[in-house]
Amino acid sequence: MTVTAVEAPERPAHRDPNVQRWLGAYTASMVGDSIYFMALAWAAARTGSASGTGLVLAAGSIPRALLMLGGGVLADRLGPRRVVIGSDAARAVLVLGLAAILVLTAPTVGVLVAVALLFGAVDALFLPAVGALPPRISPPGQLARIQGLRGLAARGASIVGAPLGGVAVATGGPVLAFATAGALFALSLPLLLGLRIGPLPAPVEHGGTVAGDHEERAVTEENPKVTKEKPTARQDLVDGLRYIRRHPLLGPLMIVIGLSELGFVGPLNLGLILLSEQRGWGAAGMGWIVAGFASGAAGAALLIAVRGRVPRAGLVMCLTVLVGATGIAAVAQIPSVPLAAATAAVVGLFIGLAGALCGALVQTVADPAYLGRVTSVSTLFTYALIPLSYPVTGAAIALWGTGTVYAVSAAVCAAGGAVGLTFTALRRAELPR
Repeated sequence: MTVTAVEAPERPAHRDPNVQRWLGAYTASMVGDSIYFMALAWAAARTGSASGTGLVLAAGSIPRALLMLGGGVLADRLGPRRVVIGSDAARAVLVLGLAAILVLTAPTVGVLVAVALLFGAVDALFLPAVGALPPRISPPGQLARIQGLRGLAARGASIVGAPLGGVAVATGGPVLAFATAGALFALSLPLLLGLRIGPLPAPVEHGGTVAGDHEERAVTEENPKVTKEKPTARQDLVDGLRYIRRHPLLGPLMIVIGLSELGFVGPLNLGLILLSEQRGWGAAGMGWIVAGFASGAAGAALLIAVRGRVPRAGLVMCLTVLVGATGIAAVAQIPSVPLAAATAAVVGLFIGLAGALCGALVQTVADPAYLGRVTSVSTLFTYALIPLSYPVTGAAIALWGTGTVYAVSAAVCAAGGAVGLTFTALRRAELPR
């Protein structure tokens, strides 16, 4: 009699201790980020220079934009866990050191700019590496849930971090706020050190050869005597970009990410401030609209975390971008705060769902050996290049008004979803079961 072994079902991501450690470390880092940026803004304001304050707040985006792709290369060469641990340790030392400096002397623009530049450089290493970790700690079928949990952690960090930073600044000034942020970065370290890292899983093929160096790998495997010289960092970067360009799904996904972020981030951040001023909604009204968006995005993250898989993920992602873009255009035409907040919640729900599905698709279709570089490209749009569009957004609103700029931004965002629908492979893309 033959006994057939039954494969045990996968443990859901939220019940996996390994995922819980990663999520705890990520949440602590994100809360630390929120407190750090609030403390930096207050410390910069205390210098008494408006131009200096703007310089301090903008300084971190420069190394982030310049070094982000290099951070992806480093994550793939050294392993994402090493890079995440090193970057969180560096951030803890940097921010705690700034707190110690401010105990002894008043903040100066020069010191704060230097810290912002160093923090931005470390961020450029952290962001690609933390995005490359999930496939190393969980099976493919749980990666969508992990993206949902990551979204919940990010929204929760924003909700908790801002009030906590405000209390710290009110109680002990920027010194206490920086010390709290540094302690949270340090808290993530034992959690990261406890992660069990699995071997690189096999890539999910989606028709045809997708890796940039498959032919070279095949030659080496067929003839073990053939040895390859270790590529340089620059060669790794070029190989990663070539891999994305040739991949039937990753290339289209990067186009969708770039266009949708370009059309979405400007109106949500700078555009919403100017819209609230023009309508007389004030800071409170803007706060309700931001809260509406955050609640919608959190709902989308919760849906993905609980459900774990959405059928026809590629098609649904493109369609939700289109629906969310319509909501962006509508926000600028709504006269009341409650209705604008409700519309923002719808935008957050659909754009948040699109973002979670996009992240899950990137995680599951990319060869894990390239995932640091792939993540660095997608992150480059969100955290480095898009903020550079803020001056253009502000100037355009001054010339043509919020309604026109919101409509154009919505059209750019919608173009991301529309372009995605033109790629058959992306329309038919599915998440693993």
